[in-house]
Amino acid sequence: MLKKLLLLGGLVWAGQALAATAPASAPVVDPTITPATVQMVQQAIAKLSSKVVVDSIQPAPLPGFYQVIASGQMVYISTDGKYLMHGDVVDLTRRENLSDDAWAKFRVAALAKVPAAQRVVFAPAQPKYTVTVFTDVNCGFCRALHKHIAAFNKAGIAVEYLAWPREGVTTTAGNLTPTYKEMVSVWCAKDPKAALTAATEGHAPAATTCTNPVKQQFDLGVKLGVNGTPTIIGPQGSVLGGYVTPEQLLQALQAGG
Repeated sequence: MLKKLLLLGGLVWAGQALAATAPASAPVVDPTITPATVQMVQQAIAKLSSKVVVDSIQPAPLPGFYQVIASGQMVYISTDGKYLMHGDVVDLTRRENLSDDAWAKFRVAALAKVPAAQRVVFAPAQPKYTVTVFTDVNCGFCRALHKHIAAFNKAGIAVEYLAWPREGVTTTAGNLTPTYKEMVSVWCAKDPKAALTAATEGHAPAATTCTNPVKQQFDLGVKLGVNGTPTIIGPQGSVLGGYVTPEQLLQALQAGG
């Protein structure tokens, strides 16, 4: 039985071990959640994986459970700490995915904490919409998306880039990955916008470093459930896709995405 539980833990948090590189911080907790409950939830999660970081604990829309976001996954822990469920909760009456709603609120709150100065922003003078895009300058679909940046801006859409090197921050040998170093050079360039555009065209930036947010943004992406690039997050916290055309993104935003 223990082996099955450990297997479940590996499946639920598959590919999220990199989140353990981020320093643990206190989870976002609903005011109705007691310190004893926080401890119980953390202990329950630790039974599956000691590397997983609990990021949010909220009352679940499902009676008898807490809704927990941990290292990029949403799970439900029973109030007695005995049971864990992994999957979406759907309100059949309203035909709404309540897990999506919770994710959206969590993303909005987390992204609001990222300073504007740490983003690489391409925006029209008076944007109608603003989206956040986790990007990797060596990702083919990210490059294709950025080719339309002028069209996105013309449509009234501001694009705020955050760094998410798909290779991660370090290799298994503990060395910094090539993409991470390249994205640091972009974020540290005198003109990050020009450096990002050039990098997406295959022109690597001059190697440089500085105090930068690339690792923090990568860790944030993992926390928010990002598992590939580009990942586009709308102003309401919904994931609006990966590569999309300006027309497709505008339609999604107009529909309230």
